[in-house]
Amino acid sequence: MSEFIKVAKLSEITENEIHLHEVDDRLVILIRTGENIYCIDDVCTHDGGTLSDGTLDDCRISCPRHGAQFDVKTGEALTMPATEPTGSHAVKVDGEDVYVKINEP
Repeated sequence: MSEFIKVAKLSEITENEIHLHEVDDRLVILIRTGENIYCIDDVCTHDGGTLSDGTLDDCRISCPRHGAQFDVKTGEALTMPATEPTGSHAVKVDGEDVYVKINEP
């Protein structure tokens, strides 16, 4: 089982921007909306493309390849052509440090 791993400083995670990180040999993106930070896999489940090059609109991220949208809070697939969620991971903030715990399927 994965442990929480420090990935960034809170000040580095700017609001409404996509931040790519590697955690446990896995590419994930961190997204800050208000006081909350979310972490999902950098993978569109439609065709394996990267979400980090996509666009962010509130709590929705759009895949740059075919436009599938995912909820950054849960990883849920919101629009076609994606039908499966992308991975969602636990985030913990301790002072200025941001930690991620990879959730295994």
